Amino acid sequence: MPSTLEQLTNNRVKLTVEIPFEELKPSLDKAYKDIAGQVNVPGFRKGKVPAPVIDQRFGRGAVLQEAINDALPTAYSSAVNDNKIVPLGQPDIEVTKLEDHGKDVDVEFTAEVDIRPDFDLPDVSTIEVEVPDLDVPDEDVDERIETLRQRFATNTEVERPAADGDVVVLNLKGSQNGEVLEDATADDITYKIGSGGMLEGLDEAVTGLKAGESATFTSKLLGGAHRDEEAEIEATVTKVSEQKLPEVDDDFAQLVSQFDTVDEMRQDMRNSLEGMARLDQSADARDKVLEAVISKIDIELPQALVDSELEARRNQVSQQLAQAGLTVEQYLEDSEEEAEDEDAFWAEIEKRSLDALKAQIVLDKMADDDEIGVEQNELSELIVRKAQQNGSTPQQEAQHMMEHNHLAEWMEEIRRGKALASMVKQATVKDASGTVLELDRIQPDGSISDAPADDEAAAPADKADEPADEADEAKADEAKADEAKVDEPKAKAKADEPKSDEPKAKADEPKSDEPKAKAKSKASAKK
Repeated sequence: MPSTLEQLTNNRVKLTVEIPFEELKPSLDKAYKDIAGQVNVPGFRKGKVPAPVIDQRFGRGAVLQEAINDALPTAYSSAVNDNKIVPLGQPDIEVTKLEDHGKDVDVEFTAEVDIRPDFDLPDVSTIEVEVPDLDVPDEDVDERIETLRQRFATNTEVERPAADGDVVVLNLKGSQNGEVLEDATADDITYKIGSGGMLEGLDEAVTGLKAGESATFTSKLLGGAHRDEEAEIEATVTKVSEQKLPEVDDDFAQLVSQFDTVDEMRQDMRNSLEGMARLDQSADARDKVLEAVISKIDIELPQALVDSELEARRNQVSQQLAQAGLTVEQYLEDSEEEAEDEDAFWAEIEKRSLDALKAQIVLDKMADDDEIGVEQNELSELIVRKAQQNGSTPQQEAQHMMEHNHLAEWMEEIRRGKALASMVKQATVKDASGTVLELDRIQPDGSISDAPADDEAAAPADKADEPADEADEAKADEAKADEAKVDEPKAKAKADEPKSDEPKAKADEPKSDEPKAKAKSKASAKK
């Protein structure tokens, strides 16, 4: 299709596109067919209403509008490809010429759109970054073993007063000014005295109580509508059990793992922790290499794209906090965020969002320059990983992808992942001791292979298999421990946050994934 390109600014262009009648005719025929199948006209069967009758009854303009809207996506995409531009965001479409001559129709439209700025990637082979040394202290292995001891402990009910280390079953009832608080009331809570993590003052209150006895204390509530407010807490002990932990010996190792000795079990745990640490080290390296590349490029982001990204990110973070029942101030108190107040928090979110946007642009540029493609097996592997992450099946994820038109996004996710892996491979990554790290040999479980891993396999991924024994389950439990915490809302550069280059309808038009012609065009239809 004939088209011309006008550079409006450094990162915004205007396309002028003509749609020849032979290109519009299939859409025009389709529009007549669709309308004929939707309307009831006396004297004609449904779907058999002639075009002249449709023009007379409903107006030729309505048919042309539907035909143009159907033809626009293909015409726009063709113009984008012909002019070799990379759109960022959705175009502003306007039909500037619509002349109906009966047997043929002349259509012309303009599309103003922000585009990827033109820049050159630096020589990645000159980039060198440093990451911390791989370190797994004995305390981490001991902590994992202690988790297993707790799991396999034996609890024996006793009639004596509760003491430190005992496991008690509690009923808790919170109140303020004599009024019971429903969200501060719970029954049959199992709690180990001295373990912490619950209400301040609970240990002191229940220590010394027998089953059936109660104590009242004042504490600050940790969640709910009355979070951080003082309340009177009545704790009633319904059961006291003495807990006995198993000795850490070879019998224990055989009970909780596939190993015969404690030394073998400890070594397996250390290997697992080293693998997790190696994956963290690898992720840190990827972030630092990408940051180093971005720091060497001056990218001018389109303001409309920036505004849209920041608004979407702010809404996303606000929704996360609302779902967790937290304000920004409460989140900052509970998290490890360095921001001192709400303004600093949102400023940091803005910085991360813009860094993520730049990262996407840089990775897309590298993927284009290196002509990185996506194989079918790579898409299948991504679907499997998403199923593992979401607790679903690959079939469900594939269906979700097709129903929500995520194919293009997921393909971009893979391309960006491969581009980042290529970038890291070209750079030099050293640990604090000066050792050069071969990150392309790291496997999805954190182990090191003799041969380099595939680009996609180099990224961390969940295992498909269920834990083979109790020790593996303990690893899974430890990995999930943070799920009880509020997710830290950050805007790291992620490959799973692609921006679609396909145009979308305007907000004041029916929802669609395709561009629509404006309701009014500058040129009136002539007939």
